[in-house]
Amino acid sequence: MLSGRALALAVLAWSLLKVAVRRLFDGPSGLALFHENYDADRLPPLSPAERAALPRFSRCIACGRCDLGEAERIAASRGAYPGLMAVVLASSRSMPDFDAAALALAHVPEEVLAAKERICPTGVPFRELAGFVRSKARAQAAPPADGAGSGEPAALALVAAVTPPSADLDPSSADRAAPEAT
Repeated sequence: MLSGRALALAVLAWSLLKVAVRRLFDGPSGLALFHENYDADRLPPLSPAERAALPRFSRCIACGRCDLGEAERIAASRGAYPGLMAVVLASSRSMPDFDAAALALAHVPEEVLAAKERICPTGVPFRELAGFVRSKARAQAAPPADGAGSGEPAALALVAAVTPPSADLDPSSADRAAPEAT
């Protein structure tokens, strides 16, 4: 019976042999394996540029300064937009539900994001983060390349919803635009 260092070397050699054999005879690897493992979780791959941008998105220290003046948008969103700080934290700490994040960001115009960038003590690039979230949401909502379609009406609504509004929402327009939850 092997013990100590000899056992560790035997286990390591066995593992190396198994990996080598699998690579020769098994199926997908690389991006194909990523899709096989994560498509059901709706976790999209990131480009090298997107991976490089993630540390800038996660600079948020949860100070709450970006939530100042957001009460009307939060109320008008009927729960879709919890405030910019919550969206930034959720979007930058792990791979978020891009659909929900994009719907929340649809309540915040680009000029407001630009103003929030100027008051952020850590320099979170809100507009760049919003663009990243919206592009990932659009990619998730896009029909598959085989043309089969997603079969989900919500996916079609999302594509339209991720485009930021051109002006601030007032509560009366939000009441007409957002249907009551039943």
